[in-house]
Amino acid sequence: MAQPLMPHATASWLVDNTSLSFQQIAEFCGLHVLEVQAIADDTAATKLTGRDPVRAHEVTMEEIEKGQADPAYRLQMIKGPEQVRRTKGPRYTPVSKRQDKPDGIAWIIRNHPEVSDGQISNLIGTTRTTIAAIRDRTHWNIANIVPKDPVTLGLTSQRELDSVVSKAAKAAGIEAPVDTKLEGDREALIEQLRHERDVAQHGEDTILSDVDALFGKRA
Repeated sequence: MAQPLMPHATASWLVDNTSLSFQQIAEFCGLHVLEVQAIADDTAATKLTGRDPVRAHEVTMEEIEKGQADPAYRLQMIKGPEQVRRTKGPRYTPVSKRQDKPDGIAWIIRNHPEVSDGQISNLIGTTRTTIAAIRDRTHWNIANIVPKDPVTLGLTSQRELDSVVSKAAKAAGIEAPVDTKLEGDREALIEQLRHERDVAQHGEDTILSDVDALFGKRA
């Protein structure tokens, strides 16, 4: 299903300007319902700047009204942003997070042994050689690898991880585990949103300062 170009900002606008349920907003924006709840619970001083999906021509007001009238209704997008499809090669991971990959791989191996190396490779964006080295503990840095949730590390989303685990469990003929840890993650989600917002704001302030300094020198 197509998703808004800026899902978190769109969710913030829908929370503030409609009576749609958190679940409806989460499904429309492609987020976890707890992410929407975290956005709704965030303090006014650090709240995300909302993005109007109606003005962005991603959904009509009539469609939103249908959703408000029926909590079970799933909103349909008019159109989605052009998606860049990855056809070959591993998932791109920012340089700042690449050092966290071994920890995320180790976490999946420990907690979800049914997930194949190929699935881990596609999910995390790494090579099967690296995964195999972590599995048999021959990785060059194995002494410093600590299993950590790849979602918490920002290497993948909870939805993608749940999907992979579910498929692997089905293929192995076992019951997919029920993840209850998110029940206590609302504060962590809020803190993450605030951090991302602070980083973005800092970048904007730096650019403005550089522009002021440039034009000040010319004056």
